[in-house]
Amino acid sequence: MKVQWEGVMPAVTTKFNADDTLDLNMFRVNIEAQLSAGVSGIILGGTLGEASTLTDDEKRILIQETVAIVSGRVPVIINIAEQSTKDAILAAQRAKEYGASGLMMLPPMRYNATDHETVVYFKEVANSTDLPIMIYNNPIDYKIEVTLDMFEELLECENIEAVKESTRDISNITRIKNRFGNRLKVLCGVDTLALESILMGADGWVAGLVCAFPAETVAIHELVKANRVQEAINIYRWFLPLLELDISPQLVQNIKLAEVGTGIGTEVVRAPRLPLHGAERERVLKIIEEGLRTRPALPDYMALV
Repeated sequence: MKVQWEGVMPAVTTKFNADDTLDLNMFRVNIEAQLSAGVSGIILGGTLGEASTLTDDEKRILIQETVAIVSGRVPVIINIAEQSTKDAILAAQRAKEYGASGLMMLPPMRYNATDHETVVYFKEVANSTDLPIMIYNNPIDYKIEVTLDMFEELLECENIEAVKESTRDISNITRIKNRFGNRLKVLCGVDTLALESILMGADGWVAGLVCAFPAETVAIHELVKANRVQEAINIYRWFLPLLELDISPQLVQNIKLAEVGTGIGTEVVRAPRLPLHGAERERVLKIIEEGLRTRPALPDYMALV
């Protein structure tokens, strides 16, 4: 299925049972909620998906299960975050075999590669597959920035089509659009900058709190695109305390706790992560409870699509 790289694409959490096996029943519940809300793709195995803890077989199961659930309604994208070029190429090959429609790619893991090494890494993986690729540009968390000059080289690969823009610099969206036009689609990767990014021309939003609040997330995107900005702002202002749960080292625990609040997830994480406890748990629960108490009524945003 062709990936358009636009709209809201949830970076979904991976659901686990108490015995540390995949919880495919709750996983299905959440994916169906995302589809019902009108998302435009599903992204597996990102940071929120606890990618670093997943086995290759678990990634296979997640891709194949998601492809079966979506049944052609939206593309399924898998994140690639490997330590070596060889392993990244193998992961791309497996992704296609398992039915993924596209790839999201991080720079090399656990090695602070030079600009040249980073470009070569991305290009070698891109040249090994015909799957479309979105580069995840997050220098805050992953210490490597993919600059515009680097993208100039990367776009020699026709299947590098998009960037998940997480530099936290809103002006970078305009720089990308000025330099590359529509050749490089831009998706905001920071929940707390999403509305601003869409207003500045981002094509879509790779979202986190969408995992718990899919309808509100899609509504914001669709309202902005329909030029009903004030309505989007009103929802966004309600949403912001929840969205701030995404910009935390404990974002996985935070968002899984929010999924419990909305009934489409569980709190189970994979060790060494542990569920929130103590004062921090109480703080996050208060934010979630307040969000649920004041949850806004949404306009018929699906009619805008």
